[in-house]
Amino acid sequence: MKFKAQQIADILEGEVEGNPNEEVSKLSKIEEGEKGSLTFLSNPKYIPHIYTTNASVAIIDKSFILEKETAITLIKVDNAYKSFSKLLSFYNEVKNNKEGRETPHFIAESASIGANGYLGAFSYIGENVSIGDNVKIYPNTYIGDNTIIGDECVIYAGVKIYSETKIGNHCKIHSGCIIGSDGFGFTPDANGHFKAVPQIGNVIIEDHVDIGSGSTIDRATLGSTVIRQGVKLDNQIQIAHNVEIGKDTVIAAQTGIAGSTKIGKNCMIGGQVGIVGHITIGNGAKIQAQSGVTKSIKDNEVVQGTPAFNYNDFNKSYIHFRNLPKFIASLSDIKKEFNTQKEN
Repeated sequence: MKFKAQQIADILEGEVEGNPNEEVSKLSKIEEGEKGSLTFLSNPKYIPHIYTTNASVAIIDKSFILEKETAITLIKVDNAYKSFSKLLSFYNEVKNNKEGRETPHFIAESASIGANGYLGAFSYIGENVSIGDNVKIYPNTYIGDNTIIGDECVIYAGVKIYSETKIGNHCKIHSGCIIGSDGFGFTPDANGHFKAVPQIGNVIIEDHVDIGSGSTIDRATLGSTVIRQGVKLDNQIQIAHNVEIGKDTVIAAQTGIAGSTKIGKNCMIGGQVGIVGHITIGNGAKIQAQSGVTKSIKDNEVVQGTPAFNYNDFNKSYIHFRNLPKFIASLSDIKKEFNTQKEN
């Protein structure tokens, strides 16, 4: 897909300096630019590259003044960084603007699919499924019976959505996610053998939720596992049965949340955090990476460590922990001196 410099300038409301018909077909870093690519300059650290880059077109601030001539075509805008970000969004939208239905696929007769959607090859749409308008479902996706998906959602390749799941509008679920699998519920019988407890609840995902690749969200034993509006989940996250995550909370990769824990709104949870079940994480709480949370956390509290405790206290304690070998050596020296004096 090729674009001329003038077309890009029109999108960004910028001005072309150079050849308005210069064509680009890809994006590049300014220091790695090559013929036919578009780049940008916003960080002063990279100014020297504007004179040496092989990129064909560069987006720069209107306030930037060249110290010498350059062969590259320039697009001058008010803010190069924001304009390049806007262009990335536009490029991504154009690239992913798929429509129609590829074959083979399966759609149950009782299913309902809205207008202007995309259905990739080898996708399966079960009984009584309801899918809204402008939804893109990429290849090898499974959508189980009685699932509801709202408008403007994107379901990437290989996603498996079990029955009874409810997904709101403007959601994005990346490849390899599994939504609505059984929660980890087993009970031992008289002989000590574990028997599965039926998981008959579902998963509810509200509007504007993003779920990263390879993440799993278990259905509830009873009731619902709930992901509230605006939640952003990174890759490879495990959310167990009956968990509830509040509005606009963000969670980084490899975090695991055990069953029936309630997480408040506007929380920030780092990578590789482990959270036990049946506790409450307050609104606005922050949990540092690799923490192990074993008890409830109050609103706006910041914690770190395993078991997790107050962030400031953790930092003070860590100083002493790092110096522990010195303390032990000092105690050993004192003990030796004391024993020597005792012997004398």
